[in-house]
Amino acid sequence: MGKEPPKVSIIFPVRNEGKNVKMTLDSLFTVKTNIEIEAIIVDDGSTDKCCNFLENYLHRHKVTYIRANALGPANARNLGASRAKYPYLAFCDAHMTFENFWIDRLVYHIVKGTSDAVCPAIGSLDDPSIKGYGQSLTPALKIKWHQKRNSLFETAVLPGACIIISHKVFNDIGGFETGFSTWGHEDVELSLKLWLFGYRCHCDPQVTVLHLFRTVHPYNVNYEGIYYNLLRMAYLHFDNKRIKKAKTLVIHGSPAVIEKKVIKDGVLLKRAQYVGRRKIDIEDLFKKFNIYF
Repeated sequence: MGKEPPKVSIIFPVRNEGKNVKMTLDSLFTVKTNIEIEAIIVDDGSTDKCCNFLENYLHRHKVTYIRANALGPANARNLGASRAKYPYLAFCDAHMTFENFWIDRLVYHIVKGTSDAVCPAIGSLDDPSIKGYGQSLTPALKIKWHQKRNSLFETAVLPGACIIISHKVFNDIGGFETGFSTWGHEDVELSLKLWLFGYRCHCDPQVTVLHLFRTVHPYNVNYEGIYYNLLRMAYLHFDNKRIKKAKTLVIHGSPAVIEKKVIKDGVLLKRAQYVGRRKIDIEDLFKKFNIYF
């Protein structure tokens, strides 16, 4: 890894996380690592005082706290990245725990040049024997987890719970989609964009982080926002046939109304820029990962 170990900024979007933020940071700062890290907490309009502990926190000097107001998960991450000091970025949820040398092992693949963006295996905090290894998409564009592999392998989708990427590549692809103001599809869109622009996404199954899988969100998530993001992603990256198909997935509400809003918000200009940058098209990408959509 060269003489000087890489430095990593770890960005946590936070909204009404209760005790989880402290649990996550306690784990981050107690596991072993040879890497210099900074934590960036983007508190996106929490109302539950989940970050108040930071005032007297033991590792406060390693934490940057940013207060935002309902930017949504994609733009909260972008804001954190814009304040990051270090050449490598990790985007992590604020409800997880880590293992020794997790970040050292993940960032190594990027420093070495074997990958451009990496995720670990994601285990369940409630039952660590349950693990997923990167993700792909079903014919209804729902997430499905890969089964275990033994070594680093290509994954269609990097789960948003934990993604490591260089600052340079993140900036080059324009970060998370700025037009997503609510939760939904932000990790899928980022992963598609990476692949389509000629970058590689991998999962390292030898590294595990544990994640709190929730049945309900601690803030309001609505169908309209999720469908808006879905159609916006389709317009940014899909061919016309697949855009049509994506509209059939809108079952709560009107696809025509949502589509109108997506177009009004200027998606076609961005689509044209993206098409010009593509190294492969969506057809080839979906073939590569056996995504039947």
